Amino acid sequence: MTTTAETETTDADDTTGQTTHVPEATLHTVAAMRDEIRKVVLGQDEAIDMVLTGFLASGHVLIEGVPGLGKTMLVLALAKTFQGDSRRVQFTPDLMPTDVTGHAIFDPDSAKFHIRKGPVFTNILLADEINRAPAKTQSALLEVMQERQVSIEGDTHELARPFMVLATQNPIEQDGTYPLPEAQLDRFLFKIDIDYPGEDDEVDIVELVTDSSVGDQLDVEQVEPLLTVRQAQNLQTACAKVRVERSLVEYAVRLARATRQWPGLSHGAGPRGGISLIRGARAHALVVGRDYVKPDDIQRVTPAALRHRVSVAPELALDGMSADDVLADLVNKVEAPRS
Repeated sequence: MTTTAETETTDADDTTGQTTHVPEATLHTVAAMRDEIRKVVLGQDEAIDMVLTGFLASGHVLIEGVPGLGKTMLVLALAKTFQGDSRRVQFTPDLMPTDVTGHAIFDPDSAKFHIRKGPVFTNILLADEINRAPAKTQSALLEVMQERQVSIEGDTHELARPFMVLATQNPIEQDGTYPLPEAQLDRFLFKIDIDYPGEDDEVDIVELVTDSSVGDQLDVEQVEPLLTVRQAQNLQTACAKVRVERSLVEYAVRLARATRQWPGLSHGAGPRGGISLIRGARAHALVVGRDYVKPDDIQRVTPAALRHRVSVAPELALDGMSADDVLADLVNKVEAPRS
């Protein structure tokens, strides 16, 4: 099956109610991507929607969960729907920054240095178990994620578009893990938490994996490619022009600013918090089949967009309160504009 992403739009101010038409073909393409991923990732519909939302918004996504919940399969399935290049890096304690970005090699025959590009020179980079590498290696991705470029031996090399880092990590309480630097966490558009599937979904997973299969892995080859590089670029362009009323931008900013003084939070979100809410809300609108943003879209992406940008006060953390608990209270109490 081949789906064409038609994404021509009219130029409209991002924060006004001017008409921006997103063709039906674009919405069908997004729905088809979601269906393809669901072929091999069962019981994680919320995570699928948020990863797809991050892709449409041209943002980087961090996925956290204990081993065996399908984090890597989710990333591989998304990459399979996209016909661009994808690379995978298994982060380990001995991984060096140059193993990620690349390095210069001296050629004695020509007496010149040649650049050997690292795995970041791709469209979708899977950084598997990113928090198993020390901070120095994790930080090698900072420039890559923010600037979409790599500096090697003083020369700047642009990365291909689209470019997305999909990182997985295990909970930091596990042995051999290192917390990501705050500056790097802020570069992720979303942080998605994956939990155990429900019992019925787990039965389906076991049945699917053990049905005439050798080994214990789902086959990502079931996922059908849907997008070319050009179509992916057009899809992200269409997402950036989804209509957002100014009142909704103001609402997103109020939510982000509220985290800085909210009871129970010792550290709030910076300006990237509000930016991420709007970028994520636009993409979420496309995922659910709309070409305009509603307050519900902002509320749906708030946990993923802000949970890694805030810190729960120690006294609440001792009582078992999570960032999601506090953010849920914040969303309920900060007034939203009427739809």
